[in-house]
Amino acid sequence: MNEFMYIPDDEDIRLEKNKARELRRSPWWKRKCAKGVCYYCKNHFPASDLTMDHIVPLSRGGKTEKNNVVPCCKKCNSEKKSHLFMDWQPAAPPENK
Repeated sequence: MNEFMYIPDDEDIRLEKNKARELRRSPWWKRKCAKGVCYYCKNHFPASDLTMDHIVPLSRGGKTEKNNVVPCCKKCNSEKKSHLFMDWQPAAPPENK
């Protein structure tokens, strides 16, 4: 392990993904999705169309904790990949509603 940066191994990522599955079933997560707003593009979606995104990706040492996961649309989640939010911005501006 680098003393300045934590690089997770496959087992760490597997455990965090299991935690994410559990968190997606929680009332807390369901309330977050019920608002229907993508954290990144701010567009509105049905709750079922929102996915869980790790602000600091698991591949970069992020954890599945309430302060590191946000609901986002599938498009933003696919575009962001393993970038940090400060390194990536949504391609489309928010829709005016």
